[in-house]
Amino acid sequence: MAVIAIGVVLVMALSWKLYQLAKAPEDSPLRAVTLCVACVGTAFPLGPRAGAQAFDSLAGPGCAKLLQNVLLLAAAYWLMCFYLYSVSDRRSGRSRARWEALPLAVAVATISLAVLTTPASVREHVYETQDMSVHQVAIFYLIAGLYLVYAIASALRWTWRYARMATRPLATGLWLAAAGMAGMVAVCSVRAAFVVIRWRGSPIPHGLTQIVNLLLLLATLLFMIGVSYPGVVTRIAALRIWWRHHRLYRRLQPLWTLLHKAYPEDALNRVPVSRWTYHPSVRGVHRRYYRRVIECRDGLVRISPYLADLGAHDVGQRSPAAFAEHLRTQGGFKV
Repeated sequence: MAVIAIGVVLVMALSWKLYQLAKAPEDSPLRAVTLCVACVGTAFPLGPRAGAQAFDSLAGPGCAKLLQNVLLLAAAYWLMCFYLYSVSDRRSGRSRARWEALPLAVAVATISLAVLTTPASVREHVYETQDMSVHQVAIFYLIAGLYLVYAIASALRWTWRYARMATRPLATGLWLAAAGMAGMVAVCSVRAAFVVIRWRGSPIPHGLTQIVNLLLLLATLLFMIGVSYPGVVTRIAALRIWWRHHRLYRRLQPLWTLLHKAYPEDALNRVPVSRWTYHPSVRGVHRRYYRRVIECRDGLVRISPYLADLGAHDVGQRSPAAFAEHLRTQGGFKV
């Protein structure tokens, strides 16, 4: 269940970030976050045994494990780059990102060499069943784990700092992401300690390893929720505004129709209204709503000299449609 939930969250987070990046391709911090989420999303299918076996059958034993770890290291690097681009100017951020790429390159080269020099029969095992007495295997897991601890801990320090200064909903998302990263740092540290213990020949209980793996999945899920939370809250708020404008747009239809017939020269758009243009599009509802409000306002300004004759209380109790119909039947203005 946790695996399915993480997969759904990853797909939603990646789709949202790609949509944002398409609207602002020059935004370096956004591009870094998108690449981070893309790396995590690409690495995720390689984690379950079925996905790893399918990839290994095509590329060779151990390739799924190597690619998954390379993608996770790259995701941690792009997470660091997000903060480097955010806290520095563009030139300085790029310079620091290039320097941070050196430890990544060393880690990727080391784990790749470790996998290539490991016998094929040993590569097929997963973390729980690996023989850590084989030096290449121990080095592979230890180097990958230590780099993840370094990169995620660096990002966690910046996330904690900005979460204390931010306001909601950004602060809530940052705190959730920080909690997820803190969990990932703790779990990766424990896994690195397990590697050293097993390297020295001492066993680790299988149940304890399973608990650590579950905690890593939950920490990753919490991190992805934190990354997506501010955008989701903003979209929900925008959807509420859209629905309110859409509803008011429809309620103004009777009044607008009568005023438009009486004063067609006040129309901001001279295109005839039909049943196809009556319903505003998703992207154009705000523009159509404000246009209708302005046109109704202009029409009401024109008939304002007649309002005194109707009585303020009587007008206030009428709906827009009834008020417009009353004006028409009373001859307040010519339709």
